[in-house]
Amino acid sequence: MTKIRTVSDAKRDFYRRYNRPISSVYRRLVEELLVEMHLLVVNRDFRYDPIFALGVATAFDKFMQGYQPAGDLDAILEALCQAISGGSDQYRQDAAALRESVQGLTLEQVLASETAPDNNLLLTTLDKVAQNPNFKYSRLFAIGLYTALLELAPALAEDAERRQQILSQLAAALKLSGDKFQKDLDLYRSNLDKVDQLLKVLAESAEADRKKREKQAAEAGGAPG
Repeated sequence: MTKIRTVSDAKRDFYRRYNRPISSVYRRLVEELLVEMHLLVVNRDFRYDPIFALGVATAFDKFMQGYQPAGDLDAILEALCQAISGGSDQYRQDAAALRESVQGLTLEQVLASETAPDNNLLLTTLDKVAQNPNFKYSRLFAIGLYTALLELAPALAEDAERRQQILSQLAAALKLSGDKFQKDLDLYRSNLDKVDQLLKVLAESAEADRKKREKQAAEAGGAPG
């Protein structure tokens, strides 16, 4: 019988692959994403799909905004994906393909797939979900689907009433819990607001440090010899 990997195994694997220090705020975000992905992948009902890939890529990009050095982000995501299953290239490629498949569609076509083009990646993925009685729903799937919807209708980000209506229709079509779907996306949007607040705090702190250094340098330059 194959031994199921534990969360600790996944964390050890990640830090073996990426052994540079990660600041405490971002380390918590990375570990939360790693744990979430791990618990999904070891679930026997979980099936990887492009919507999930877009959710992972989007969550990582959104929550890691402002990370320095920015050049390390690709390496962090690669270590994260490899510690779970596969590499980041697959996630990025599938996420990009899903975004591309959204182009030319409308919300109405997504909600009534019989009017939409055949072999569209987003629509075929949604159809597979609807036809799978054991589909393993996840917050990352919800984020991926929401991201795809924003490609079609950016106004949904601000129109709460219309957004709730669309999400309820989709949840019903996919046989998902509408309440769970809504709550996960409300939490996601709330967390994005917190990230924005964090970035402002970091920017203000960096500006204060810069001014302090300039003042110290000016005072040192003006000191009598």
